[in-house]
Amino acid sequence: MKVLIVKNITREGPGLLEEILKSHNISYDIVDLYKGESFPDITGYSAVFVMGGPDSANDTTPKMQKELKIIKEVTDAGIPYLGSCLGMQTLVKANGGEIYKNDVKEVGWRDSEGNYFVVDLTEEGKSDPLFARVSFPLNIFHLHGETVNLTDGMKLLATGKYCKNQIVKIGDNAYGIQGHFELTPEMFDEWRTQDPDLISLNQEALQSDYAKLRTKYEATGKQILINFLRVAKLID
Repeated sequence: MKVLIVKNITREGPGLLEEILKSHNISYDIVDLYKGESFPDITGYSAVFVMGGPDSANDTTPKMQKELKIIKEVTDAGIPYLGSCLGMQTLVKANGGEIYKNDVKEVGWRDSEGNYFVVDLTEEGKSDPLFARVSFPLNIFHLHGETVNLTDGMKLLATGKYCKNQIVKIGDNAYGIQGHFELTPEMFDEWRTQDPDLISLNQEALQSDYAKLRTKYEATGKQILINFLRVAKLID
């Protein structure tokens, strides 16, 4: 029982996910595509996680073309999948959906009107096991400028005000989340001081919002991750 974690840029790692895996004694490998590391044979893994990054799923680079190919192999094989941000967009792209520029770039904790970013469940989302014991609407951290068009076979589980397609599902066990529920304090500090879009925000306000939301945010993120591991039959 081992899972694969794929980084698209070094700083966007598993965060809370890594804590959950360790607490449940689940082994994992981490591949950093940003450093030029290669995908291992995916057939040996019980689940695959693909994290965020600055690339576009529309890129024609060898790196992205290989990533899309592997993700399609993962979903075709029925291996449980959870993608965050770019990992959600690559899931959709690999399975025939479209990626395009969103009307509004969503960055940080708040929208341009000063309201916290939140996502709400659709009727289909309310009955999905990914959200067992999770209360909606819930706060989410954003760092993206693109969004997705879904195919008829894809399910929309949660929506947002400025970006409709926030959480999606393909088949029985492949999920994509447009935002981030995996942030730890260390990751948050690294992102806000290194990511160009976050650097441009008011740092005092960014940190203040994190302090206010952290307890609820982490509890939500951990519950969603635990629920996914249950869907993947990695924990009871």
